[in-house]
Amino acid sequence: KQRLAKLEESLKDESLSEEQRHEKRLQHAQKETEFLRLKRSRLGVEDFDPLKVIGRGAFGEVRLVQKKDTGHVYAMKILRKADMLEKEQVAHVRAERDILVEADHQWVVKMYYSFQDPINLYLIMEFLPGGDMMTLLMKKDTLSEECTQFYIVETALAIDSIHKLGFIHRDIKPDNLLLDAKGHLKLSDFGLCTGLKKSHRTDFYRDLSQAKPSDFIITSSPMDSKRRAESWKKNRRALAYSTVGTPDYIAPEVFLQTGYG
Repeated sequence: KQRLAKLEESLKDESLSEEQRHEKRLQHAQKETEFLRLKRSRLGVEDFDPLKVIGRGAFGEVRLVQKKDTGHVYAMKILRKADMLEKEQVAHVRAERDILVEADHQWVVKMYYSFQDPINLYLIMEFLPGGDMMTLLMKKDTLSEECTQFYIVETALAIDSIHKLGFIHRDIKPDNLLLDAKGHLKLSDFGLCTGLKKSHRTDFYRDLSQAKPSDFIITSSPMDSKRRAESWKKNRRALAYSTVGTPDYIAPEVFLQTGYG
């Protein structure tokens, strides 16, 4: 409904002929049909051709892949289940997947699909050709003041946008600030992020016998996020105490274990 309303709003432009309006409505209908078809189809790793490995992490790797039927290029994040269970990372991965689904906006790397097989979890993300901030800094050595202001402002806006959704990233560093084709910034790697649901807390996975289906449900309205954040604070869960992050970039309040919001 929102997409259709947006389209109709754009069609009020008086410079468009009736034929052009009709054409745009047809294109919109085709896109919606394709979207519904994609939602119904079950994807697997065999639907993608691997192109090359573009990153490695503690639980797996990131590959550049091409979807066989459309030819679109994506970044495929592959996470080994056994390693995540052993190191109690299930809650963090759940939070990562949930924020990528919930945060469908300009500041967060977009996730298109997620699926699994007996060994791995797969997150199919948009591929950002600009690389990361660390590579840019290594290449340029020093950024101009204007350039620095630009990226600091975009980083602040990006972090603010995920705080509004009720998530704390907890691993902000140049390696996790990615750049799109136009040089704009997006946050990535929410593997250490925590959220406001039970399923985002590590202790939840130690006893799943108490879990209810509602513990896993995602609601994507910003108002719901705000209400969840308020009730969470009332229940004295306003502070997180886990010492997580990358040692070179760790925040003092995380390191001191005094709790942080």
